[in-house]
Parts: sequence; C-alpha cells; structure tokens
Amino acid sequence: MSASERPSQRRASARTAVVWEALEQALGHPGAYDGQSARILDVGGGTGGFAVRLAELGHRVTVVDPSPDALAALSRRAREVGVEVTGLQGDLSDLSSLVEDSTDGPVDVVLCHGVLEVVEDPAAALATIREVLRPGGFLSLLVAGRHAAVVARAMAGHFPQALALLSDAPTQGRTAPTNLARFTAEEAEELVAGAGFEVVSIHGIRVFADLVPGSLLDLEPGATAALVELERAVAERPEYLPLATQLHLLAR
Repeated sequence: MSASERPSQRRASARTAVVWEALEQALGHPGAYDGQSARILDVGGGTGGFAVRLAELGHRVTVVDPSPDALAALSRRAREVGVEVTGLQGDLSDLSSLVEDSTDGPVDVVLCHGVLEVVEDPAAALATIREVLRPGGFLSLLVAGRHAAVVARAMAGHFPQALALLSDAPTQGRTAPTNLARFTAEEAEELVAGAGFEVVSIHGIRVFADLVPGSLLDLEPGATAALVELERAVAERPEYLPLATQLHLLAR
C-alpha cells in the first residue's frame, strides 16, 4: 500500500481486501467465463466502488441502481480512469428485463453487495438473480452480520436496539430498529442454498476493521497492511464469523 494514499483509501482497503481476493479467485477459476473478459452485473453498485475496478481489469461491467445521482457519479468515476461501465437505472424487480435488453445473454458473475438488507423478500431477490446468471455463473453476496451489529449497538449504548436485533427475522426483509435486515452465517447460507445456489465459500468481513481507531491507521506506519493481514487470517475461521460486520458468500 502506498504511503501517499489518503486515510479514507487506507480504511477502505482494510475493509474490502478479503472481498476482492475472493472475487479474484472466482474470476480465476477455470471456466468462470468465456473469452477475454467476464460479463459482470453489479446490482445496487451505486457509484462504482467495485464496478470501475473490475472494468479496469478488463471485464464488461453493468451496474443496476435505482439512484440517478449514483449512476452519474459512476459515469464520472469511470471516465476519470478511462474505462467503460454501463449504468442502468432500476432495481431487482427490473433485473430480468434490463439484462435481456442490455446484455448479450446471461451474465457470468453477479455482485449483490448490501442489497438483501433492504429488500422486502431476500429469497425472491436471490431467485431473480439466479435467473440472469448463466449455468455455473458466480454470485458474490455481501450482507450485514447480525451478531456484530448487536455488539456495536450495545457498545454505543443503544441497548433496546441491540436487544431487538437479537430476534430479527431476515427472511422478512427490513426491520424496525435499523431499517435493515441482518444475517447470521447460518441464515445467509440457508437463504443462498434455498435459492438453488451452491455455496463455495463464506468469509467474515471487517472482523476488526471497524473496531480499530481510524487515527491508528492514519498515523502508524504499516498499520493498514498489518490489519489487512489479520483480516485475511480470520476471514474463514468459523469462530470469528459472528464478529464480522459483514459476511461475504461466493456461490454458483
């Protein structure tokens, strides 16, 4: 990591490094896609935090997002680095028709990061995603973890919210305390398998990254690299999954 990177970039790197490595491993899997590049659909991809970087790697990326402002920011971001990313306004309910109209067939990879938390029916959302993926295609799913949210609320003194999160029902979508559905690893795996996917891997994301003071990463030389290494070390250890702010599942 370059010392010239801004503090926000260092923190983002610590939070997303494990997800990126899992994605790169999936894209490197034999038969992951045909030709020189994968057809990737980023559902709810917003301003292109993942999409632009994937386009820089040579992949054909389409972002579907309901926000015109986010899509405008995506377009600017892509132009700044000299890549092409297709932005389409819509949501999961429009997905099948959008993909049919704008791509040359089923896609190789779907990113669904931070979306299941805000839909009314997560199972139906996954079923829709499965329809647009080609046979053998990959799903990259990132969802909020429930146990870590309980701890975070309690440490902030929001004890009623922490208590309410203990009994959230993620299969019923948005919840009153936070307006987000949150998942345990078991719930996320069951939901994905129930939609007809085979779970390839599950990683705990941001096990420690959200607990480390930002000033430490900003001021201590080598701290971000050491934190990333620690996140890698615990990402697949089941005993640390409950501590993860997010859970990342790769499935096909």
